[in-house]
Amino acid sequence: MHKISGLVISFNEEHNIVDCLRSLKQVCDDVVVVDSCSTDRTVELARAEGATVLIQPFLGDGPQRIHGLPHCRHDWVVNLDADERLEPDLVDWLRRTDLDVLACDVVDSRRRNYIGERTTRFGGQYPDYVSRIFNRTRAAFSPVVAHTRVTGSRHIRIPCHITHYSYRDYADLFARQVKYAKWMADNLAERGKPVSPLSAPLHGFWSFFRHYVVKLGFLAGQDGLAIALGKGVGSYLKYAHAAEQIKRKARQK
Repeated sequence: MHKISGLVISFNEEHNIVDCLRSLKQVCDDVVVVDSCSTDRTVELARAEGATVLIQPFLGDGPQRIHGLPHCRHDWVVNLDADERLEPDLVDWLRRTDLDVLACDVVDSRRRNYIGERTTRFGGQYPDYVSRIFNRTRAAFSPVVAHTRVTGSRHIRIPCHITHYSYRDYADLFARQVKYAKWMADNLAERGKPVSPLSAPLHGFWSFFRHYVVKLGFLAGQDGLAIALGKGVGSYLKYAHAAEQIKRKARQK
């Protein structure tokens, strides 16, 4: 089996970190955790699992992961969030695949997203391909504050899975949308992307409609409605926050 490093970023993830690391250790002989000054037992538990732990005040999603990459011993990296786990089919694929013979820099796998103990195939929740496996000498994280992407010139998709315990409940779902919206608004404002008074309501409505109608969220019942509303609220707030920041900067000139 090819040697692989694991990479995780964390903050107050004592309820997740052990299962995440044990999932990675099925295929990784080297695991790096970049922790943004947790106040619970995350660091203690990660070290007890044999991970190399780096303490780094939060720089943003992309920069935090970029900080950890030079500490990985191997070129091929499996990057997980603390609330993600490798499923058996992906573990098996990694064990029997020689990654260096693949004509790719990045491997995209499917992800099952959960609200509590429930998952759905509707509302954009599946197959939800994510780039979690990549060669760090040929691919890189985008240096953005929220929802970084792995950029590489050659991607392949495989029908193997990651489990993502996305939200504990509906309250957690909406709280996360509010938090991520502020970070993504910072990205919009920094890039100087034009934002009009109609941007927030139009993007908010379209995001809700896309997840609830186009992506068949209505077939998932209450969960589908909650997901679509959360996406709509998050998109609305992203553009509303960005508009506020742009106005504030204009007044300061």
